[in-house]
Amino acid sequence: MKVEYDRETCIGMFQCVDEWDAFEKNLDDGKADLDGAEEVEEGVFVLDVPEDAEFDAKFSARVCPVDAIRVYDDDGEQLV
Repeated sequence: MKVEYDRETCIGMFQCVDEWDAFEKNLDDGKADLDGAEEVEEGVFVLDVPEDAEFDAKFSARVCPVDAIRVYDDDGEQLV
């Protein structure tokens, strides 16, 4: 499972931070950061989700008010 985070879309509500510890507040930029993620294109970050964090990753995507977080299964199908 992978999570894709579009940092440019983020509006800094930080709901994802409350749901999954992979997200961190960046108060300087007013946006969340996805710890350990790889930037695959400008402003878009991807991270492999550990099995024990799958629920938290999905929940962080569900609570994002601007849909800046997407979760994909190993076949590339979007789950959230």
